[in-house]
Amino acid sequence: MEPIIIVLIILVVLVFIALIKTIQVIPQASAAIVERFGRYTRTLNAGLNIVVPFIDSIRNRVDLREQVVPFPPQPVITQDNLVVNIDTVIYYQVTDARAATYEVASYIQAIEQLTVTTLRNIIGGMDLERTLTSREEINAALRGVLDEATGKWGIRVNRVELKAIEPPTSIQDSMEKQMRADRDKRAAILQAEGVRQSEILRAEGEKQSAILRAEGESKAAALRAEGEAQAIRTVFESIHAGDPDQKLLSYQYLQMLPKIAEGDANKLWIVPSEIGDALKGLGGAMGNFGPLSGGGNGGGTPAATGKDPAPRREQPTID
Repeated sequence: MEPIIIVLIILVVLVFIALIKTIQVIPQASAAIVERFGRYTRTLNAGLNIVVPFIDSIRNRVDLREQVVPFPPQPVITQDNLVVNIDTVIYYQVTDARAATYEVASYIQAIEQLTVTTLRNIIGGMDLERTLTSREEINAALRGVLDEATGKWGIRVNRVELKAIEPPTSIQDSMEKQMRADRDKRAAILQAEGVRQSEILRAEGEKQSAILRAEGESKAAALRAEGEAQAIRTVFESIHAGDPDQKLLSYQYLQMLPKIAEGDANKLWIVPSEIGDALKGLGGAMGNFGPLSGGGNGGGTPAATGKDPAPRREQPTID
């Protein structure tokens, strides 16, 4: 009985192993390469698959999702003989699991070496300044070459990115100095422009202020002249209406003389020639008053002279 039980147990284990090898579950976005006696038979897609146990074998499982592979910095020489280190990142996807398995031994290593050689060809035709400012151009050229070369491997390169372009340290220092000089130059230009605009605005403001001030002074002078003319007309009309004689005008003229002489700055006082006529007119006016009392009798009546006293004139009224 014991040998039979042992044989049964061995048969059950073999059946179990056969079932395990027969049923193959492939995850989503994956594929498996099946070989029969070492030769490619078919590709298993995602889901439940049945294979012949002990005859068919799984050679390789391939991830069909998009992969991201960063490559270490690679030294590249530019057209002006400067060495720059370039970091690249490749975004690729396996589109044919059979070709990715049988057409190339290691497609990751192949893509890396192809990227390095293509970068050297592209950067070798550019100078440093163009290399630093033409990332999009380099990415497009690199992607075109890689996509064409990796198509037969069952690989599609979706995108190529340059992470960093590092020139030599001495070149970096020179570039920093140049950038600092450019910034200082732009700052000086902007400051000069600001000063220029400020001076222009200040000059325009002073011009407008001078124009407004001149217009104000002109209007003020016109109003002042108009007022003085009105005052002169009023005085003239008043004098004309009062009909003054020469005596009153002479008296008013004498009253204005002290006002003409007023002021600390008046060092010299020129007497006009008309002052004599004024004094003559005033003297004649005062002579018309006559003596108000007698000479020696102390009375209020004139002394007896044997002649009739002269007729008394009316005393002029002086305002």
